[in-house]
Formats: sequence, C-alpha cells, structure tokens
Amino acid sequence: MGSAATVSAFTIVPRHVLGRGFRAPSDTLAIACIGCGGKGRSDIDGVAAETIYALCDVDDHSAADAYEAHPQAKRYKDWRELLDKVGARIDAVTISTPDHSHAAAAMAAMKLKKHVFCQKPLARTLHEVRALAQAARLYKVATQMGNQGHANDGTRQIREWVEAGAIGAVREVHFWTNRPIWPQAIERPLQEFYTPSWFDWNLWLGPALERPYHPSYAPFNWRGWWDFGTGALGDMACHIMDAAYWALGFKYPARVVPESTQLFTETAPKASRIEFEFPARGGRGPITAVWSDGGINPPRPPDWPAEKSWPPDNSGQLWVGDKGTLVAGTYGEDPQLSDPAKHVALTASPPAVKYPRTQGLYAEWIAACKGGPPAGSNFADHAAPLTEMVLLGNLAVRTGKTLELNPETGQITNTTVPEEFITPTYRAGWSL
Repeated sequence: MGSAATVSAFTIVPRHVLGRGFRAPSDTLAIACIGCGGKGRSDIDGVAAETIYALCDVDDHSAADAYEAHPQAKRYKDWRELLDKVGARIDAVTISTPDHSHAAAAMAAMKLKKHVFCQKPLARTLHEVRALAQAARLYKVATQMGNQGHANDGTRQIREWVEAGAIGAVREVHFWTNRPIWPQAIERPLQEFYTPSWFDWNLWLGPALERPYHPSYAPFNWRGWWDFGTGALGDMACHIMDAAYWALGFKYPARVVPESTQLFTETAPKASRIEFEFPARGGRGPITAVWSDGGINPPRPPDWPAEKSWPPDNSGQLWVGDKGTLVAGTYGEDPQLSDPAKHVALTASPPAVKYPRTQGLYAEWIAACKGGPPAGSNFADHAAPLTEMVLLGNLAVRTGKTLELNPETGQITNTTVPEEFITPTYRAGWSL
C-alpha cells in the first residue's frame, strides 16, 4: 500500500516544482486525433502543444505528413479499435472526418467521458445533432465544434457594433459563398474502380450504407453527396451564419423558403438560395436571413462606395439595418460599415469591449478540457442549435418545399419530411 501511494505521489508533479515555463505531465492532455489529412492536419497542429497520443486515418497517403510529424503516436485505421485499445489512456479526441462519420465517433468518445473537438457541421442529420447535444450534457465533457470564426475577434466586434446601433435595427442578413467547389447535381456513377491499396474504403464508409468505391466520393468529393455530406450550405453556413446566429439570437426560424437549380436524389443542387424567416425575439424585430451558394451574390448595398467592386470577396456576410449596412468576411473577419465616413467615425470611437476576446478555437477547448469555462462553440449551447438551423435549410432544399416551423421547438408543422432525411440508418457494426 505504501509503495503504491509513493508511485502515485510522483505521477502528479506540482507545477511550481518544474519552474517557470514548464508544465507538469498532469497538466498535459493526451489526445487522439481521428482524421489526419486536410483539415485534420491543421486540427492536429492546433492541439499539438498537448500530447498527440494516437492518430487514426483510413488513408495512408493523406495521413503521411501527420505520421511523420508525430512518430511517437500510436497509429490506427479504425477509430473503434483506437477507443477500445487506448481509450483509458487518453483524455480527449479530435474528429476531422467526413460529415457522415462525425456523430458515431463523437458519441463513442463521449460515452467514454472523453472531451471532444469535432469539425463542422456537427453532424449530417438533425437526429444526430440532437443526440450529440444531449450526450454532451449527460457526460459533462468539454466540447467544441470547428467553426473557428466564433472564437475570433471579428465576430465579437460585429456584435458590439450592432448592439451599439451602428447600423440601426437589423432587418436582413445576407450570406454568400462560391461553394460548391466539388461536383454536385449529379447521378450516382456506374463505372467500376479498384480501391487504392493505401485507402480503406470499408472504414471510410463507416456508418453509411454500402456502395462500391468511386473517386467521385473520396477522398475529397464527398461533400455534395447527401449520404456523406451536407452540400455547400452544410460546409460553409456554420462559418458564415455564425455571427448572426449568435448576435441576433436566431434560434429556430418560423419559415424556410428554398429555391434551387434542378434537384437530384443523391446530391445537392448546383446552386441554391434559401430564405430563413426569424420571428421577433428579445426586443428585436423579425429578421430575414438569406443564404446563397453556387455563385449567387446578394444585391449591392446602396451605401457601398461606387468605386469599389461588389461583392468584396467570393464569400461573406452583409448585414442590413435601417441606418446602414455592415460587411464582413466568411469568419466574421474584417467587419466594416459600407459607408466609409461612418466606418471611420465608428473605428475612431468604437463601443466598449463587451464580449471578451479569446485565445482562439483550440485554446478555448483545451482550457475547457482542463476545467475552465465551456468553449464558445460547445455542442449543447451553440454548435448543435446552430447546426440544426443549417440542416433545416437542407431539408427545405431536398424536399423542394417551404417549411413552416414552431420557432420555439423547431418542429416542422406543415409537411412531412422523409424520416431517412432526419434519422439515418447505420450499417451493421456502427451505432450512435
């Protein structure tokens, strides 16, 4: 008994013993990273100040750079095996996979009471999103979704400006993107391909229903397929709509009105325009939020300088108030009033800082994992309801119908949506 107590005492080293600039092992998280290439690689870099204990990817080529950068990390192809073998040795998990695998992996990690960082959108369907929010509350783990703009200064600055009346009462907000930059509005391919030797197609499919491998799906073009992704809206709206969702208290819309190019059964359309009608709430009036993708741009604001091109970028956000307009980038960066004179006056005498700045997306989550306050885009309070709003837009597009909703509960009241659009069927061996 005495020997065991002695060993335990030396395991947790008080911070002051190591001196300034050093961290005790007990202050360092052991993190497993599911998905190592593309966005997964930058997510690994974002948490690399901690211990990267294990790496998991179905694609050896995509993961090669991460494997080389972290040679000490254990390697897996199947995240289920990872959690089974090293779950007891890790504190947290990052999930940077295609949308259709988010929910199963995040749920499995939370059931083991591991903290979870998951890329946006939080999940592919409403059922999965709601289940993850409930699990985050039940297991009391630190969570964060990868919509990095929510942790940036610009998003807070926009809210401070709007609440200070810089553009008056907000009536409309427009969001646009050049996505999709992958194929959409296509039928299922019929050609046969061999699966590359470095790529595990069965594990990539994960919970999705069986189909043959084709490069039209993986490694990159999956976003446009409803079985795997959530289209341009799902890819970008958790970024571009985030500041408005947070600052204006959107919650659920009362109506979602879709327009799009030709609809296809299995893939998102080439372009869409979706109006979300939000009722008055919390002292503000009703607001119409307009989403456009496929290169559809919002109308040029009347106070935008004549000598400047419109729009200023291929994606962004335009806030329309009764006293002016405000433009910002995809992640809420570089907000500016359209009227140059008003912008100069506002920046010369800005409103007081009301919403504290943070050290960024990953630092927020790491701090929350170590007992700090919840991260800003934690599943239960922000990420899940934001993603639900986005997915309602996809439901409207897929059905080709205007959706009427109860704005308090999100229940669709005027039509029946196919159950498979809301609650997915998982393959045997995979579960939520």
